[in-house]
Amino acid sequence: MNMQQNGQTKGSGGGKGRDKKQNRKKQVIDLRTLLISCAQAIAADDRRNANELLKQIKLHSSPFGDGSQRLAHYFAHGLEARLAGTGSQMHKALLSQRTTMTDYLKAYYTYLASAPFRKISNFASNKTIMMKSQKSMRLHIIDFGILYGFQWPTFIQRLAEREGGPPKLRITGIDFPQPGFRPAERIEETGRRLAHYARTFNVPFEYNAIAQKWETIRAEDLKIEKDEFVVVNCLYRSKNLLDETMLAESSRTMVLNLIRKINPDIFIHGIVNGAYGAPFFVTRFREVLFHFSALFDMLETNIPRDKPERLLIERDIFGREAMNVIACEGWERVERPETYKQWQVRNLRAGFIQIPFDRWIMDTARKKVKAFYHKDYIIDEDSQWLLMGWKGRIIYALSCWKPV
Repeated sequence: MNMQQNGQTKGSGGGKGRDKKQNRKKQVIDLRTLLISCAQAIAADDRRNANELLKQIKLHSSPFGDGSQRLAHYFAHGLEARLAGTGSQMHKALLSQRTTMTDYLKAYYTYLASAPFRKISNFASNKTIMMKSQKSMRLHIIDFGILYGFQWPTFIQRLAEREGGPPKLRITGIDFPQPGFRPAERIEETGRRLAHYARTFNVPFEYNAIAQKWETIRAEDLKIEKDEFVVVNCLYRSKNLLDETMLAESSRTMVLNLIRKINPDIFIHGIVNGAYGAPFFVTRFREVLFHFSALFDMLETNIPRDKPERLLIERDIFGREAMNVIACEGWERVERPETYKQWQVRNLRAGFIQIPFDRWIMDTARKKVKAFYHKDYIIDEDSQWLLMGWKGRIIYALSCWKPV
């Protein structure tokens, strides 16, 4: 991903505009180089040089500037925290700032309107669940990483319209415990909202909240009943599970084994396609820089700079993740994505076989993105994964599996 693209100004074709453009481009390239040099200085424990570089980066970056200046602003924060050794405190402080549900929703809808990723993955997962479970009168969805449950309201609505009436729907909402006295507060609140939604559409509904480390959950905790069509859904959150660099038997393997034990009819797995889980800091920093350059460039192209929701997405979602990758190590580093090819190997090794998405789903996804979104969004497929990205960089990948 060439970050020069971030530096485009909408100057006229005249000479002056072009001069400005040249200067801006130089500055943008400098920001990226400065960031990498600063990371290298920190890795080599060259504090004087690192501080000098940080000063320069801060001078040219701002949370209100263009895409690359905003990216540099958040990355500088991460580098500074790493240099000071305060990464985990900073990350904890960011986590404890509670974004209100209303603000989060506004940001979510802004993101939905400007980027197709969530919409397309919800469309492909929900459609697949509907198609595969249409003969069942009892449907149990086990959602790993349910968070606010944004995926399910439209699904409940579609179920209500099902020929022959809706099935009985059970959702088990699983998430990591929140810090503080009420670890399950958020996902219980999600359950109440979904129950209200199901009542509105007359869909028989039951909800079960589980807030604990995923690898400590047992199949019995999920209270699976006989004639249920069981779906395991895990979208974009398996990156938060610890890998082999931390535990001989990684949390990833343990959770995949648990899913295998659940023996679902289908397992829908969406992953953040990133290679910035590497233990070596400089390698990881380069990868995370390329990954987030694509995301910040995408927001710069599709959302006005002064929109408060864009600021919230950049600060509370992307900025927080970048801080964790850059400034935290060991158990504290919870952002550890892998590529879809790595997950492909993991899932096969854990005893799953892949089920291709319906051809119609793939074609419709392509058409939707072509019709309603910016031309630089990519929808592609490889080894039965539905790939989604921006300007040549794959950012998310979605797949469907069942136990062998």
